[in-house]
Order: sequence, then structure tokens, then C-alpha cells
Amino acid sequence: MINFYKLVFSSIIIGTLFLKAEPSGGPYGPIRQTYELPEVKGKIYYVAPYGRSGSMGESIEDPTTLEAAIERVKTGDAIIMRGGIYRTGNLMLNQGIIIQPYKDEQPILKGTYIANDWENLGNGLWKTKWKYLFPSEPADWWQRQFHGKETPLHRFNNDVVFVDGKFLQSVGWEGEVNENTFFIDYVKEEIYIGVDPKKHLIEITAFPIGIMRTTGECHGKSSDKRGPIIRGITFTQYASRAIEIEGVEPESPSHESKYGKEVIGTILENCEISNCGELGAKLRGDSLVVRHCKVSNTSTEGLYIVASSDVLLERNIFTQNNIERITGYYPAAVKIFNQCHRVICRDNLVIDLPYSNGIWYDVGNVDGVFVNNWVQNVGILQKELPRRYWPTNNGFFFEISKGVICAGNVFVNCEQGIFILNSSGAQIYQNTFINSTVNIGRTGRTPATDRLFGWHSATGPDVEKREGHIFVNNLLVGDENFNRPLFISWQEPSLCRKLKKPQLKKMDYNVYIRKEEKSEPLILWGPIENNEECQIPLRTPKDLSKIYKDFSTHSLYFLNYRDPIFRSWELGNYQLLKNFPNAGTILPEEVKKFLGDNVGESPFVGAYPPGQ
Repeated sequence: MINFYKLVFSSIIIGTLFLKAEPSGGPYGPIRQTYELPEVKGKIYYVAPYGRSGSMGESIEDPTTLEAAIERVKTGDAIIMRGGIYRTGNLMLNQGIIIQPYKDEQPILKGTYIANDWENLGNGLWKTKWKYLFPSEPADWWQRQFHGKETPLHRFNNDVVFVDGKFLQSVGWEGEVNENTFFIDYVKEEIYIGVDPKKHLIEITAFPIGIMRTTGECHGKSSDKRGPIIRGITFTQYASRAIEIEGVEPESPSHESKYGKEVIGTILENCEISNCGELGAKLRGDSLVVRHCKVSNTSTEGLYIVASSDVLLERNIFTQNNIERITGYYPAAVKIFNQCHRVICRDNLVIDLPYSNGIWYDVGNVDGVFVNNWVQNVGILQKELPRRYWPTNNGFFFEISKGVICAGNVFVNCEQGIFILNSSGAQIYQNTFINSTVNIGRTGRTPATDRLFGWHSATGPDVEKREGHIFVNNLLVGDENFNRPLFISWQEPSLCRKLKKPQLKKMDYNVYIRKEEKSEPLILWGPIENNEECQIPLRTPKDLSKIYKDFSTHSLYFLNYRDPIFRSWELGNYQLLKNFPNAGTILPEEVKKFLGDNVGESPFVGAYPPGQ
């Protein structure tokens, strides 16, 4: 059961908790605004790209450098940034300070230098010497025997070359270089490109990281355990990551009191993070807020949130992750990892992620909340159902974790809209799925059988407790081209003799719509006894009722349905028409608290109450 006392307490810190059901429609991402000077107890330091390190930076007319200000600030101070490009990085701080723009100006932190000194080789290639190189290797759990054919090792290096702001892809030798790629000879420290540098702006990564909030001593000061507040700043073109907040990472199942306390209260607001060679930001610490930010064009992860409690992600845009197409790393635009508690993802836009998961609660998460998000074009929608359900790319992925409310969301054209794996207590209410399968599964994974990740599965429910899910008041629609089940429940066949009960404890009051009959069933259901695959195809919800009399008795199914369903399918307005048959039921109070008044008196299915 979710601890609502802690959620309400955290809402006092991070803003209003309760909204109406459904995605708001924006605005998402950074909002341009004019910033007033913050009221702080300490000093205000003014910085500019042209600032002088010898200046104290105490007036807007005589700014200092960002590097100098970072060294001087202490708890309660603020840094006010003039607009322009700051080519800098490896900035270390350990104090609770504010960093924001001056009025409506736009500061941009870049982790690159401009490369001007090129040699024309006369064969369509140009090369330059470069001393800022960041070679790297895959993690020790990456399985080269399975993924080495698809992902060459040079993709794990963190160096990036940009031509007129475009992220080039690395290649393995000079013969593969063209206008979209680059090659690095790490022995000779030489970089090769395939465009004339005299006609383009060439930028190459020179810093691994933008800002590091360390937990250790820094610039003669001890950590105050307070996170920075960063508003209105753009971070781009860093070799590894734009921002990192240090903290403890559990290496076994641990109580939440043992971590997340080293840095508390970090806020990122109206920031943009893009074009990083590894990930956008790695964030740790309780009471973290990321609001109205855009994270895009990153490699392994967009945001990586680790071992943190009482977190809010709200009104952000997460898009274009895993742009290097690394396989075997199972990336996500947002990964919430390693025993996070009470992480709320509310009203975010998660879109255009063909080679990445969307938002993934992974390993030991407790009492998550995923509400009112718009999730679209995650993964590549295959025409036919693969017989292997993992790995896939999923809009919302909840794995090896306990307790989540997933409600009021819209999933459009996702390889899988929702994937619940080896978890317990997922309450899935009031969502709209357009060409996006729902998948709930369990395996026999335990620490004893997991040769790659060992203890990870011990942070979630035991094998026999991977159950207790609810699927109610949802709308699932497949169009003429969608030849996949709308709902899948499965488990490994080896578990069939041991685990005979369904993973779901309630499944009803849903509406299924198919515009055209397909070869694939509406529902793939398991466990089923005396069945080699432990699973059976079902053509209608009533077929499920015949197996479990309390399941799907109130659900509706419309096949070959050609009448209008929504206000406008073409414009992405998925509000049901008012006269569409309704199968909804009253929600429990703990779910209504997250969805607001418009889900109370007149039940409905899907994310939107019926309109005119």
C-alpha cells in the first residue's frame, strides 16, 4: 500500500499533488520567461562568457567567470548568468545554491571546443590532432557474444563530433567516414571527418561533464547536503553527461534510510539537456524535482535517477534517446533505478523513441506513481507479434518493483504501451491505448539464477508474489494495421506447475475496439494449466470470463468497428464521444486522489471523460 503521508508531505515541497485525469496537453518542456533576481541570504554573483576571473562578480557591469563563481559560492548564494555560450565543464560544487539566467537571456553551457586546425588529405577526408579524448568500454555485464555484431565497440567511446550542431555517428576506420560519421585514431590522437571544415562549424567534445554536485570536500568547503536549484540553462555537447548529483548507491537490498540523504532537494526547472555522448543527467538524492525540462539526443539514458525518494518529474519532454543505437544496454529516456521510493511521473511528454524505452522503473522501486503522461512512438511497431516478449521497447516499464499507480495516461503507437515484469501491485486504471499492447509477465528470475545482475531481483517481490495487479477502466484500440494482441498476460512455462493463479487480482470494466479482424488474438492469457506454452489465445473478453468468472464480465468488445470513436483520431484527440457505450466503474479513493474530480460521479473508460 502506498504511504500517502509521505506523498502528501513531499507534495508540500514540490507543488500541488492532485490534478484532473488526462494529459494536460502542455505546455511541456522549457518555458521562456524573464527571471527576477532571487531572494537569497547570501551573495549574488554575476557571470558572463566574457567575464574576468579577477572580478568579484558583484555587479552586472563587471561579471566574473562561471568557473570563478563556482569556486566562491557557498550555501545561500546565487549565480546569475548572462546569455551566450560558455565552453566549459568539470565544474564542481557542494553547496545549496541557485543558478539561473539574467532576466530573459539564454545561457548555454557547451562541453565542446571549436576545431579549426584541419589537414585536407585530398581524398574527401580531413583530419586534426585532438588531445581531449574520452575512450571507454562497455559495462562488464554487456554480452558481446550476442550484441557485438550489431554494436561495434567504438560506440561505447564518449567522444562526439558535431557539424553545424549535428551529432555525427562514430565508425571503425577511415573508409567508413562520410558527411554523417567520424573516425578517431586513439593511438595517434587524430580525428577524421568527411566534410570541408572551412564551410562548417566543427565542434568536438572537450569536457566529460558539465556540473558535478559532489558529496566530498570541494573548494575548501564541506558539503551542506543541499542540492542546487538550476533554472533556465541549456546544457549540451558533453562527452559523458551534462549534470551529475553524487550519492550512495545500494549494492544489496537496503532500507531507504540508508541512501538518498547525501544531497537533498535538487531542482532542475526550464532547463534543456541534449547531445551528450553517454547520458543526459545522473541524479541522486531525496526530494528531487525535474520540471519543464527537455532531455533529447542522448545515448544510453536521458535521465538516470538512482536510489532516491520523493521525486517529481512533471511537464517534461523526453525524446530521441539511444541515438547511437547501442544494443544490449536496454536504454530508457528516463531510468528510475535501484530502490527508489515514491517517484511521481506526472503529465510528461514521452515521444519519438524508436530505439529506447520511455520511462522505466527498474529494480526495487516502491510505491511509484505514473499519471497523466502522453507516451507516443516508443519502439518500432512491428506488424506481427514476436513470440519473444523481451527485450522490447516499452512506453512505461515497471520491473522487479512493488506497487505503482498507472492512471490517466495515453499511449499511442508504442511497441508496448505498458510492460509489468516480475513485479507486484500494479494498479492500472483509466488509460487509453492506441495501437499499444499491454503486457504483464513473470519469470523465475532470482539472485541464484541471475548470472548478470545477481542481487537485483531480491529487491522486488519473490517469484510466488509477483501478482496482485489490477486492470480496470482502460480503453484499448487497434486500427486496421495493428495485428497484435491488445493485452498479454504470460509467465515462463517452467512456472506453470508451481504458479497456477493469475497475476491479476482484478480485470474488468475495460473496452476493447478493433477496426478490423486480425489473425492475432485479442488477448493472450496465461497461466493456463495443461498447456505446453502455459498460455492460450482468446478472441473476446467473454472468453476470459469463461476461464475466470469474475474477470471481464462487464468489459465490452467492438469488432470491425467503423463508426467514429473519438473527437478526432486524425488530430490525436482521443476523447471518447459522449454517446459511445460506457463500461466504467467507480475508482478507489487512492486512485482518485491522483486523478481529481472528473473521475468521480460518472465513471468512464480511458484517460478522458466523454465529450460532446
